[in-house]
Amino acid sequence: MKKSLILFLMAFFAVTSYAQNRLITGNLSDRDTKEPLTQTTVQLLRAKDSTFVAGTISNNDGNFSVKANDDGRYIVRITSIGYKTVIKHFNITNSSNVDLGKVVLGSNAVMLKGATIVGQAAKVTLKEDTFIYNSAAYRTPEGSTIEELVKRLPGAQISDDGKITINGKEVKKILVEGKEFMTGDTKTALKNIPTSVISKIKAYDKKSDLAKVTGIDDGEEETVLDFGMKAGMNKGMFSNVDLSAGTKDRYSSRAMGAYFNDKNRLMIFANANNTNDQGFPGGGGFGRFGAGQQGLNASKMLGLNYNFEQKDKLQVDASVRWQHADGDVNTTSSVENFVSSKGAFSNSINQNFSRSDSWNARMRLEWNPDSMTDIMFRPSFTYSNNDGVSKSTSGSYNADPYSYVLDPLSKESITALSDQDLMVNTRDNSSISNTNNKNIGASLQYNRKFGNRGRNLTLKGEVNYGKSDSKSLSLSNVHLYQIMNSSNADSTYQTNRWNVTPTTNSGYDLQFTYSEPIMRATFLQFSYKFQYKYSKSDRSTYDFSNLGENFFSGLPLTYGGWNSYLSKLANPVESYIDNDLSRYSEYKNYIHDFELMLRIIRTKYTFNVGVMVEPQKSSYMQDYKGVHVDTTRTVTNVTPTLDFRYRFSKVSNLRINYRGTTSQPSMTQLLDITDDSDPLNISKGNPGLKPSFTNNFRLFYNNYIEKKQRAIMTFINYSNTSNDISSMVTYNEATGGRVTRPENINGNWNVRGAFMFNTAIDSAGVFNVNTFTNVNYNNYVAFTFLNNESTKTTTRSSSLGERIETSYRNGWLELAADGSLNYTHSRNDILNNNNLDTWQFAYGGSVNITLPWGTSLATDLHNNSRRGYSDNAMNTNELVWNAQLSQGLLKGNALTVSLQLYDILHNQSNFSRTISAIQRSDTQYNSINSYAMLHVIYRVNIFGGKDSRMNGNGPDGDGPGKGERRGGMPRGGMGGGGRPF
Repeated sequence: MKKSLILFLMAFFAVTSYAQNRLITGNLSDRDTKEPLTQTTVQLLRAKDSTFVAGTISNNDGNFSVKANDDGRYIVRITSIGYKTVIKHFNITNSSNVDLGKVVLGSNAVMLKGATIVGQAAKVTLKEDTFIYNSAAYRTPEGSTIEELVKRLPGAQISDDGKITINGKEVKKILVEGKEFMTGDTKTALKNIPTSVISKIKAYDKKSDLAKVTGIDDGEEETVLDFGMKAGMNKGMFSNVDLSAGTKDRYSSRAMGAYFNDKNRLMIFANANNTNDQGFPGGGGFGRFGAGQQGLNASKMLGLNYNFEQKDKLQVDASVRWQHADGDVNTTSSVENFVSSKGAFSNSINQNFSRSDSWNARMRLEWNPDSMTDIMFRPSFTYSNNDGVSKSTSGSYNADPYSYVLDPLSKESITALSDQDLMVNTRDNSSISNTNNKNIGASLQYNRKFGNRGRNLTLKGEVNYGKSDSKSLSLSNVHLYQIMNSSNADSTYQTNRWNVTPTTNSGYDLQFTYSEPIMRATFLQFSYKFQYKYSKSDRSTYDFSNLGENFFSGLPLTYGGWNSYLSKLANPVESYIDNDLSRYSEYKNYIHDFELMLRIIRTKYTFNVGVMVEPQKSSYMQDYKGVHVDTTRTVTNVTPTLDFRYRFSKVSNLRINYRGTTSQPSMTQLLDITDDSDPLNISKGNPGLKPSFTNNFRLFYNNYIEKKQRAIMTFINYSNTSNDISSMVTYNEATGGRVTRPENINGNWNVRGAFMFNTAIDSAGVFNVNTFTNVNYNNYVAFTFLNNESTKTTTRSSSLGERIETSYRNGWLELAADGSLNYTHSRNDILNNNNLDTWQFAYGGSVNITLPWGTSLATDLHNNSRRGYSDNAMNTNELVWNAQLSQGLLKGNALTVSLQLYDILHNQSNFSRTISAIQRSDTQYNSINSYAMLHVIYRVNIFGGKDSRMNGNGPDGDGPGKGERRGGMPRGGMGGGGRPF
């Protein structure tokens, strides 16, 4: 019995000793920012000979743990590129655990070289409701800006007009290290911040100014992208200059300089190019077809961004930007209208030239006189001057003109089609325009906390004033082929007009918000807001239509060149004023917002529910077409809201959101007035319109499994609208013109879902797979013109989209294969022409190689395909190949020379097709897609008073990618197009 007991006790103590595992733990943070250090290498070494025992990397909170097998003397070596190495000595006795506590790392002025790679950093991680993307895991071209980085993020998209969406939500602001950058101007940030200084990107919903100061979550967030600087770059100076020139007269120059210290951050940047790189990105991303390069554009830009922070006392964010842009856009379009049997086909050629100058200045000042008071001031100023010149020719036909002729708008083809009674009308237009805008505004918010229980009082005021002056000269000549004049010939008429339109807008609002704690972590919030909006427009129209069809012929179209036209008049221009076509309007709006919200905040969840009641009074006065209107309308909008967020863990959340909104028809839509100033586009009002109400639901879930570097995100959006406002269009088959009248309609709803999955395949994170799937269903009800009457028609469309990429990466090589698929299924209950089953898909891969001596090679090849179109000309393949060769020179690769080749095979088209419930439209743009660019990039980094000329990317750089180097090209084609202005 005694022997058994002794054996049991020995086994027990052995198991207990083994279970302790001699665990070494600690927490890592940045000495300056106090933020936790993630993905930092921790190595356990034996003290006597420094042999390697075990290794790990820190998690999102900066925590780490590593196991020792035996008692004895050990060393923990902590390394992160850009930080000084930290060495900790300790003993393990009696199989005990060791807690090193908080370990702080200070930045290294000269970036560390040759860090040991334990594993590749995860591409994306999650912390609560924040997506954290590791910049080093997404390789971008040498000298590229963060636009190329954002394009590669799972769930992110950049549209042709520069709008960023991520995980289904539009990005409203760009932040740098949590500070506002070019407030509200996301395009400038995308085009000017180099990727070489970025270590991570955070995507999250930023709390409103009110929620930030009250500490009570009001559910009114805006989605932001927050870019974190690389370690050690928050103190000192750095600069980046990128000069390039290319074939076909392409050029691009970009420069940026920055100075950071404990309190101040100053960034200055400049940009000049003619490669369409003006904040409206084209190309890039696989699975895109032409149309990304819309015209030839050149731009020049200067900007300054300044941030100041005196902790817990004063914070200033300020920015100013000047931009000049020139545009040359030529489009050829072919449209088939599904809602009319006559004049259903139309073609047009448009040439538009434009130039603009603009200034934009914004500031945010937040002052805390004491711990209970917050004062925030936001002034802004914008100025722009825009010139435009355009010339167009269009025609409408009773049948597809390409079945009869090759060029439907040539004189010979028009004559031939007219002889066959297929022509409906032709129209020649030309115009000269100028618009000058000035806007100034400011808001002031005062918040006072009463105690620590959440009782708050907030007062806010806002004022704005804007003035616009617009001038335009338009010349139009219309030929009607289905209507005979008194001489039994085709009818023609011309519309030649000069418009001068001064416009004034102003307004102010006052808001009072009070939050009262009614029980533990439960608040009742009441808000009242009064808004006053005023606008006035006084258009004077001078009509020269009776002077003859060729009165102004032969005169040039130049920017601001209307004087050569007006000087040809026999009488003073004032004598040609047309009081019927001139239009004066004045609009006043008085709005009262009453909102009551219940907010419950718990450790695991938050719950907000409330309602806003908005009575408003609108006064509208108008003099137009000889009719004086002076009317007043009083309406009440009701907006219920609900927001529920449940926190499963720090990396897993569920959110359910509902919002109902009431929309009122505009005053001009309600006026029973017919506007026939353009005989081919007549509009009418409808005094019987009802307000529409939209229900919006959103469900969002995310999770992150750290051990497997696996991120999961999914969301579902649903919305439906009752009494939606649609356009009822009646077509005049004789003229090809249309009459539009707004009408209420029901039955419009849609649902959208998406799923993102990103994971490392192996434990080191060398192999990765990421996929983004989205599904859409839309039920669209509209009016169609059939058999000479308007009829309701329903289009039911569904679509499936999939993007998948798998990659292998280490310190010198990245291999990636990717593919995308977009399938659309559409059925119309009346119009068979609108039934679609189309496929757009792309596939390809990329190779990025970092060679010795600072050399890198990158190439990508993608095939973009379309299938399922009845027109075989649309079922195309576009094989797009890009390549780049870069060579680093000087100490630390401070100088980089890079050769970029775009669309080597000359296959990328400028053609696009869009199909809606009412029409098919094919459009071709002018652009330059295939060219070569030679870049010379020079960087100087001075941190802690030391000169560190480095590229920040290579094996000797300061990136957190453990020796990774960026390379690569935009998938499916880079920039392109531009005019050598």
